[in-house]
Amino acid sequence: MPVMASRRSLLPLLLILALAACARGASTSPTPDTGASAANATSAPLLPTSVAALPTFDVDTYQRLLRQLRGTPVVVNIWASWCGPCKAESPLLQQAHATYGDRVQFVGVAILDSLGGARSFLADHDVRYPSVFDPPGAIRDSLGVIGQPATIFYDADGKVASTWDGQLSSTALEHGIQAALG
Repeated sequence: MPVMASRRSLLPLLLILALAACARGASTSPTPDTGASAANATSAPLLPTSVAALPTFDVDTYQRLLRQLRGTPVVVNIWASWCGPCKAESPLLQQAHATYGDRVQFVGVAILDSLGGARSFLADHDVRYPSVFDPPGAIRDSLGVIGQPATIFYDADGKVASTWDGQLSSTALEHGIQAALG
């Protein structure tokens, strides 16, 4: 009986030591992102600084990027290098990016593509705003969008102001940007 009693008293101690070890290991990992202020305060900027960088993003990283961009309207264009309508609308997006400058942040999301194909598309179409790479198309799917191209316009608060499925016209692009600008 004394052996059994000492084993019972060791169990809580072992449990506490195991929890402490887990907590100690967790303290070396990045602080979890719990909102806009946490994203801005504790996370490195996610927006690529180079057009050719094309970092791979998943849905969570995309959402964190949007939180980091709060305060600025955002135009997100979902595209693929093999998509004919994506090629056709590219000059409109580039022109709008040049026109609106820092007042609106443009971000591309390359989906269902190869990294080489996406980089070639950016160079061939002289795209000057950053894009991210989402090979499985999970970001598009999480937004409830079917197909590509698709464009989502976010206002400065990070709320969807407008969505356009399919190839943009200059009128649709301008209406979406104005909705995002409020």
